[in-house]
Amino acid sequence: MNNIKSKFSIKDLENLSGIKAHTIRIWEKRYNLFEPNRTDTNIRYYSLASLQKILNISYLNSNGYKISKIANLKSEEVPLLVKEIAEQSDENVHAINLFKLAMINFDQALFYQTYNDLMDEFSFKDIFYTIFVPLLDKIGLLWQTDTITPAHEHFIVELIKQKILINTDNALSGFKHSDSDKTYVLFLPDNEVHELGLLYTNYEIINQGAHAIYLGQSVPIESLQYLLSQFENITFVSCFTVKPDKEHILKYIAEFDKNILSKSNSNLVISGRMTAYLQDITNPKIAAFKTTKEVLESL
Repeated sequence: MNNIKSKFSIKDLENLSGIKAHTIRIWEKRYNLFEPNRTDTNIRYYSLASLQKILNISYLNSNGYKISKIANLKSEEVPLLVKEIAEQSDENVHAINLFKLAMINFDQALFYQTYNDLMDEFSFKDIFYTIFVPLLDKIGLLWQTDTITPAHEHFIVELIKQKILINTDNALSGFKHSDSDKTYVLFLPDNEVHELGLLYTNYEIINQGAHAIYLGQSVPIESLQYLLSQFENITFVSCFTVKPDKEHILKYIAEFDKNILSKSNSNLVISGRMTAYLQDITNPKIAAFKTTKEVLESL
């Protein structure tokens, strides 16, 4: 348990809940909703129970409950009311909050329970786009603001990755090959390791009955050339999250064109943050998109 983050600053609560620190302090003073602790040097901090409470209060408040009414609820009534509302309405926010708690506590059981509850009602595709994608966006911000550590981020990402791989395996077990001769080769460029979006793309391609070859992280351009002799109609799919960086991305594209595209009937589809630096690309064999969803819609 010593590895679990159990002390939170008011800024941490703001980052995790979306409720401004100033508002939290007002609620604290006016309604006695929270009882901050103090360090030996008189620095205030909040407990894990306070974090869970602010997440629940934030959820109720966003669903129309006034803070004065929430303050009158008994402590055990708050999570029950949250669960009741989530069952009757859009439970995305509640599920995201549960996944956040699972991440903070390194709690695999809570992750699995929340995921399985969602799978009882929604498809994996719906869960990925409406829960996991917004969750990952929030986690990126939490990491940037030092609210969580890289260990927290890796923990939740690996659990999501497991679910993508399980669903990919299920898709392969019922695989029916389409009549198309197109082959999709999915890879990440040198020194790029952020593969969650690419893994999901691989799942969707296989689920549609297409032929996919998943190569994974940090693949050199020269190692892709061999595939040109094996398949005639290749769509290379990649995601540039941090690499190649903005100083080298145009050089990378030029090299890919020279060694791959100009020598074949293949094309390249890219997504990711770094595509913002590819606005001036005019090569008809290259298509750049911001999101995984846009990539899949184009294939």
